[in-house]
Amino acid sequence: MMTPGDKQMKPGFDGQRAEKPPEIDQFMRNATEIRSEGSDMSLTLPPKVTPRAFARLAEINASTGEEKVLRVAIEGGGCSGFQYDITLDEPAEDDVVLKGEGGAVVIDPVSLPFLENATIDFTEELIGARFVIDNPNATSSCGCGVSFSL
Repeated sequence: MMTPGDKQMKPGFDGQRAEKPPEIDQFMRNATEIRSEGSDMSLTLPPKVTPRAFARLAEINASTGEEKVLRVAIEGGGCSGFQYDITLDEPAEDDVVLKGEGGAVVIDPVSLPFLENATIDFTEELIGARFVIDNPNATSSCGCGVSFSL
């Protein structure tokens, strides 16, 4: 039984109790203070980019002799309300840059929340080869996979 003077503990892997690092408590206090000050700061997790997508981007750049980034953006339109715009481009100053072996994928700050936790991949099928996005935020999408709704 813990007394008020005991340190906060959590179970360890060996069944022993391990001491909780003090940095965890400080981090949580800071996060609570930021939220309580009315800050609109929120954390948006960027999408994941598969090694296959980075490899294809590297192949494209090698064949063109240019070093372009893959830009993934969200625009209004399409048959479901929003559509993906995937292009080769130059990075902008305010882009989120996801680097990997073979290149980089950039996302503008407006599109980023729509792509939270999505996966950007490259696929080759009988109908063609293309970059695809598996977006857990989309509630529905059209048959071509280019447009979606939230």
